[in-house]
Amino acid sequence: MTQPRILVTGATGKVGGAVVAQLHAAGVPVRALVRGDADFPEGVQAVRGDLGDPASLDAALEGVDAVFLVWPFLSAEGASDVIDVIGKHARRVVYLSSAGVGGESEKPGEAITMFHTELERLVEASGLQWTALRPTGFAGNTLGWAQEVRATNAVRAPLAQLARPLIHEADMAAVAVQALTSDALLGARPVITGPELITQERQVALIGEAIGRPVRFEEITLNEAIEQMKAAGYPAELVEAVLPAQAEMLENPEPVNDEVERITGTPARSFREWAADHAADFR
Repeated sequence: MTQPRILVTGATGKVGGAVVAQLHAAGVPVRALVRGDADFPEGVQAVRGDLGDPASLDAALEGVDAVFLVWPFLSAEGASDVIDVIGKHARRVVYLSSAGVGGESEKPGEAITMFHTELERLVEASGLQWTALRPTGFAGNTLGWAQEVRATNAVRAPLAQLARPLIHEADMAAVAVQALTSDALLGARPVITGPELITQERQVALIGEAIGRPVRFEEITLNEAIEQMKAAGYPAELVEAVLPAQAEMLENPEPVNDEVERITGTPARSFREWAADHAADFR
């Protein structure tokens, strides 16, 4: 049986990069969609294209069987055209969605959930074989603390006791590889989580452990955090969606499951393992 040729979008990001690496290690022909120069292992084909310009995707999709789709925008505008172009070439799409879609945490008008919900709808209506992966919070988002940790050995943030089952990008990638290369997850929307609920205060302590020096969590108010994010240039609709949703998780934390192990045969990696893998980013 011929190995499928797979196009990975978001290939220079944490999750897409891990998908590229795992497919390549498994001997699966893989293309990485890039907008500029990027380094990949020998044998990975980097191809130019931009999800914001559907007409630029035809060459990248030539001869492709399946696509790993990471949507990089805060709205679904233009997504229908992109999925139409994918459908002209490929037979399968695996979409990186969110655990907030379709669950109790989905709120009308919430910016992130809205575009993921619309992308899932478009993918399911496309006629393609599809899988929608629904991960909980990304462990990799804590890299947003890296500059502060390097400079001050502290993290100033709200919600010290917010506990989430953060998931390692390598585990999201491992599930994606199963969805891209086997039929086990066709038409599925698996919610995938890290192995345990872990507070933000504990996350910071584990980063300190990984880099070999104490790092402290300095709690600020939600209002302070909102103003800081806006001042840093984050879109208001994103700020106003994310922080209140996180505050609600204090009382209603995300459930933890063993879907990563069920799908891949390997238990999900802990946040301690993630911090060790990324210690260099915080040093």
